[in-house]
Amino acid sequence: MKRKKLLTASEYVDGIKSGDRFILSRAITLIESNKVAHRELAQEILSKCQESNQTSFRIGITGSPGVGKSTFIEKIGSSLIERGHRLAILTIDPSSQITKGSILGDKTRMNVLSASENAFVRPSPSSGTLGGVARNTRETILLCEAAGYDMVFVETVGVGQSEIAVHYMTDLFLLLLLPGAGDELQGIKKGVVEMADLLIVNKSDGDREKLAQLTRRSYVNALRLFPLKDKDSRPDVYTCSAINGNGIPEVMDALEAYAKQTDVINKNRLEQDKYWLRQSIESGLISSFFEHPLLKEELAKEEQSILEGKTSPFLAAERLLRLFEKRSK
Repeated sequence: MKRKKLLTASEYVDGIKSGDRFILSRAITLIESNKVAHRELAQEILSKCQESNQTSFRIGITGSPGVGKSTFIEKIGSSLIERGHRLAILTIDPSSQITKGSILGDKTRMNVLSASENAFVRPSPSSGTLGGVARNTRETILLCEAAGYDMVFVETVGVGQSEIAVHYMTDLFLLLLLPGAGDELQGIKKGVVEMADLLIVNKSDGDREKLAQLTRRSYVNALRLFPLKDKDSRPDVYTCSAINGNGIPEVMDALEAYAKQTDVINKNRLEQDKYWLRQSIESGLISSFFEHPLLKEELAKEEQSILEGKTSPFLAAERLLRLFEKRSK
């Protein structure tokens, strides 16, 4: 099979800005690549794309498995397109810790959006990173903005500790819930609810409609026990059905209202940039530590000492860190 010829950075950027979804996909593949040459080209593309100063309203969506995230995005996304928006949907597929493979099936669950000229659906493997947020999602968002998408959805794998990552890369963090307040309030981590800017009880249809309303009231009451967020207001709680469309217009109105809060968004993004600066430094230091030739050798020796009961993990770590500090000077 003949390999595709790599375009120049300018050719990639021109294609992205003209709305060529094929070239946009190829550029994202470069971002996700571990090859040094690909990463260098990807960084050049990103640098040129950032010069366009395009931006979007970024929405993170999370919720427990089975809550209907993909169906919800399909419904809400189609309705937003009807209102004149262009959408990029970044869905994160969990990678197997054993095979490192992933199913990447979300695109097949969004048939309408996948076929729309005003939507770009990109499933990406989580690559084993914490919480299902792919390592390069933030860079992918920048490319999608350069391509003219004014709303970007980031769908995470599910509720968990790593939802912090998506919270720090989006303007609005949306938590989808199932009808049934008792189990949900027990099962959802308090931290995830505290991060949420908007809570939506999905699957409010048929026999579950009354239960969904009860769930909504339970969350409204529960949120009164939570500390106020920076904006001095508590998250709104809605009910909707991604199947029959009940409550969808109200949810869209809420999203568009949040998107107009530019002062709040700009302030949050500055805080997010500080967070990602520290995260990038931490990631770089970890990589430098484990890739250092001498430390690789010393690490193997310390691991063997631990196995033989000659030292503890904490003492071994302290020695290795001191050696790393010495070698870094």
